[in-house]
Amino acid sequence: MRCAVGCGHVQRGADVGYGLAMVRGDASHPVNRGLACGRGISETADPDGEWLTRPLVREDGELVQTNWTDALSRVMRHLVTAATRDPDSIAVLGSGQQTNEAAYALGKVARGAIGTRLYDANTTLCMASAVTAYYDAFGSDAPPPTYDDIPDAETHVVWGANPAVAHPVMFRWIADSSEDGELIVVDPVASETAEVADTHVQPRPGGDYALARAVLARCVERGTIDEAFVDEYTTGFDELVDDLPPVERAAADAGVPVETIDDLAASLSTPTLVYWGMGINQSVRGTATSGALIDLCLATGNLGPGTGPFSLTGQANSMGTRVCSAKGTWPGHRDFEDPDHRRAVAEAWGIPVDDLPDDAGPGPVGIVESEPDVVWTVATNPVAGLPDAAAARETLDDAFVVVQDAFRTETCEVADVVLPAATWGESEGTVMNMERTISRVRAATETPPGIWSDLRIIATIGESLVPGLFGTRDPDPEAVFEEFVSLTEGTPADCSGVSYDRLDAERAVRWPAPTPKSAGGYRYLDDADGDDAGADDSGIDGDANTDSDGDVDGDSEADTETWSFPTPSGRARFSTRSASNLPEPTDDDYPLVLTTGREADGYNTGIRSRSSGTAPSSGTPDPVRARVNPETIEAHGDAVVDGEDGERRSALVSRRARVPVVLEADDAVPAGMVWLPIHHPSTNHLTLNAVDPDSKEPNYKQCAVYLAAPESRESAVEREVAP
Repeated sequence: MRCAVGCGHVQRGADVGYGLAMVRGDASHPVNRGLACGRGISETADPDGEWLTRPLVREDGELVQTNWTDALSRVMRHLVTAATRDPDSIAVLGSGQQTNEAAYALGKVARGAIGTRLYDANTTLCMASAVTAYYDAFGSDAPPPTYDDIPDAETHVVWGANPAVAHPVMFRWIADSSEDGELIVVDPVASETAEVADTHVQPRPGGDYALARAVLARCVERGTIDEAFVDEYTTGFDELVDDLPPVERAAADAGVPVETIDDLAASLSTPTLVYWGMGINQSVRGTATSGALIDLCLATGNLGPGTGPFSLTGQANSMGTRVCSAKGTWPGHRDFEDPDHRRAVAEAWGIPVDDLPDDAGPGPVGIVESEPDVVWTVATNPVAGLPDAAAARETLDDAFVVVQDAFRTETCEVADVVLPAATWGESEGTVMNMERTISRVRAATETPPGIWSDLRIIATIGESLVPGLFGTRDPDPEAVFEEFVSLTEGTPADCSGVSYDRLDAERAVRWPAPTPKSAGGYRYLDDADGDDAGADDSGIDGDANTDSDGDVDGDSEADTETWSFPTPSGRARFSTRSASNLPEPTDDDYPLVLTTGREADGYNTGIRSRSSGTAPSSGTPDPVRARVNPETIEAHGDAVVDGEDGERRSALVSRRARVPVVLEADDAVPAGMVWLPIHHPSTNHLTLNAVDPDSKEPNYKQCAVYLAAPESRESAVEREVAP
């Protein structure tokens, strides 16, 4: 699996040597049933990028090969020295690219053996705003709907996401369902998903919160609120209504006609799934806007089978990282600051409870801004992935950096020690997809000599810090999984009924699964999770009476639905968040808006799909290709130079950097906007490090830039001093 859809793949190892000879969709896997996308196949079977094959250490400014004993001795010397002085001088950055077992083990080492609060994962760079909004509304993380609800929805609203590119298999289900319904896309850019939509709504950048509030205000005016559900199962609605803006003003703030608000409000009267992605989350308004989308579902009766708020996760195991890694919560979504949960975790790990950090930490941007002395990164690439990347690199230059990865990344170029790790097709363990389904992953090929699994590396470091933490330096993934699921027992994310044997038999199991026969259905809907849920994920008990015409009378499904939410009141909560001001509006000096989006080539800063000419060790990457409306190119013609190769070249300048670009005229991008691929190593030199005040997720989607004439030498990204 390459993204969070969670497709099962069949893999076959090479007959001679190492690597994979064949990868295809697994027809027996209950998630994708044989479907697969080209990227998922190619990035697994034949990934690009520069493979790491031996441990590396920095000598006289250069990375040179060494052995594991030498590499780990250097790591341990710096970790022990820093931890003895101050555990919070050590930063650990994990990833949604790890198995559950490795992610759980990393959290155990970071929080337990080291005791640092400076620990997070790159899932905070993509999902934290949706997560915070789910907690606000429901008292727990993860979307209520599942993939089973997609065929039953009549209206599909895709808001700030492009699943046609990012999640092709899932988008096929959405497209198939919308053939008999309606597909609405809300996005400033005419994306690949918008191209096939029935309706495309284009708010101005940053206008999504105002748009969602305007739609809810119109629903209130029209009386299309599900008053019975709101009265019985929610709190805070009256206060929210009192705070809603006039429709006309909110529409103007969103940059859309009032008629568009009317159409969106009317569409919500049919069973609707609302999907959203990075276009919503990666903003200082991310939590507030995610909450506003959840509010739309709660208020209009769109919570239940075939409906609901469905955030689209990016990386393969983002959900697993959130559930098991002790990143923002203890395993099983245990409250980080709850003393009972802290004691339970400490006892399970054999760690004094006072050694655990007091809070979950400041998020990746805050971690780097804390200027740690030691930074250990696992399957993540902060030098390319963090906003204001040059400033992040300067901080890492001053730290002792340990990189654990399968491929050579930009972060390797500032590393003091590089530990080569196994990748997909070489690893054993489990993962969770975005709809809470746990699947097994298995090694189809041996790893070359000198390559260790993530779990072995992490456990070796953990055992060196706290002997007995794992009981071995090379633990069995199944034993680690059993330890993890036992810690989830009785929690909102209960996985204690899942085992390797069960996964071998059923291929995949959705949580909550508190018993060996139970599996999760529609979340928070009573009876949707239980021993019978695997047979009927709808959560409806099926006892309604049907007349001779096939109509349901009397005890209808809607009448028999009951809900329970893990909040103090047992009710869902309407949002109380307000939207922050955009951190960097355009002005005369910086008149264009930069936004970022996913290309079809890959995840994880593009390392698996990058051509060898842009490998981190090969020097400066090729100029980034910027999609720009032809009107914008014409208006800034003095900043555009025709290259000898026929390409139009320019430089894109923000208050932080100057980056050479190749301009691609594209009517899909609105005038006044510049679109860059989020994974190109130059892109985040331009973005700013402002974060959502609640989720700590960076504002990747909006900053101010201008086009400038390229300099005679275009080979380098340069720091910029703002005028």
